[in-house]
Amino acid sequence: MEATIPDGLRAGDDQRWRCAWQGGQPDYQHYHDHEWGRPVVDDRRLFEKICLEGFQSGLSWLTILRKREHFRAAFAGFDIERLQHFGDDDIERLLQDAGIVRHRGKIASTIHNARQAVRLREAFGSLAAYFWRFEPAPADRPVRCDYASLRPLTQTAASLAISKDLKKRGWSFVGPTTMYAFMQAMGLVNDHLEGCHVRDAALAERAALVVPR
Repeated sequence: MEATIPDGLRAGDDQRWRCAWQGGQPDYQHYHDHEWGRPVVDDRRLFEKICLEGFQSGLSWLTILRKREHFRAAFAGFDIERLQHFGDDDIERLLQDAGIVRHRGKIASTIHNARQAVRLREAFGSLAAYFWRFEPAPADRPVRCDYASLRPLTQTAASLAISKDLKKRGWSFVGPTTMYAFMQAMGLVNDHLEGCHVRDAALAERAALVVPR
């Protein structure tokens, strides 16, 4: 009798269950295992993640992941202090860079958002201190993190709140669906499914985390 495959999960060559979206592709699987859903408090990594989620809009995340090193090289390693000084000449230069997604609006937004990020850090001490304020309470999360519960989620009250507040502060390409993907990527929520071998490790990292204030 064949074993039933849990909804939303996929067994890897190592016989461990993972969220099925990584498709068994080595680079995607590595991202799933070691980055996605694990809590991030480093400001440069947070800014990188929010920018790349903006670039991902309308594209597959795998496309962005495979271009990530090119993005880092193009955007000064997502160092907001350096990136805030990019200007029109840099935008034109980046539009010729085949290693990234050549979308004028998203390129300009990344530079614009770096300037807003500097102000945000001045106001809150760090980007981490700002974003972790929006962590949902357990009561606001699904009772069970299974495929049926998580699959319909594309935005939440928390992602709407982040989006609204950032837009009020002048940020762009930070819609609520993009912000929910950012929340998943930075570990503000842990959407590894029940049965995924990474879920407990991500929960343990969150439990050990000292949330920036």
